[in-house]
Amino acid sequence: MFSFTSLEGRRVKLVPLELEHVRSLFEVAQEPEIWKQYPITIESHDQMQNFVMKALEGLDRKEQYPFAVYDKELNKFIGSTRYLRISEANNNLNIGSTWYNPIVWRTVVNTETKYLMLVYAFETLNVNRVEIITTTENYQSQKAIERLGAIKEGILRKKYHNLDYIIYSIINDEWKEVKKRLEGKLEDAWYVI
Repeated sequence: MFSFTSLEGRRVKLVPLELEHVRSLFEVAQEPEIWKQYPITIESHDQMQNFVMKALEGLDRKEQYPFAVYDKELNKFIGSTRYLRISEANNNLNIGSTWYNPIVWRTVVNTETKYLMLVYAFETLNVNRVEIITTTENYQSQKAIERLGAIKEGILRKKYHNLDYIIYSIINDEWKEVKKRLEGKLEDAWYVI
């Protein structure tokens, strides 16, 4: 049976999402730039509370495991991510619903976050497959996913929120090489593992 926990690296700590994170996340979600390519927009405290509550409902149904992302360098929460579409029966899951305050864009934060999540998925949960999807219009996210080493599989038309999505995956046979590549990127970012 899959079990999840907090994950911690040198710069980030992924903390299981709770209602107490609503205020902190809403404070860092004020930049309109965050929501330009995200499928939804969060503009009010109530919308952030609804976002967190829906994630926790998914947790209760064992369909997802959401995190608040804490930046140890900035000493504050800077966004959210999660495992979702968890399928123990098929031994796979997705990583997604990720957003960060722009202050950490183009830093090691996303690479380390995804690295921690992928290590846990492949080496602790022993999944066969991890999927990552993004909208066809979100070129920044597509580039970030491709830099991780995920393989582009195709387009899902009008899948969620009436938008088209590109689906990427990493399978367990590719994990060793993907891990080596990610560790190289983290080292290149003056990061010691």
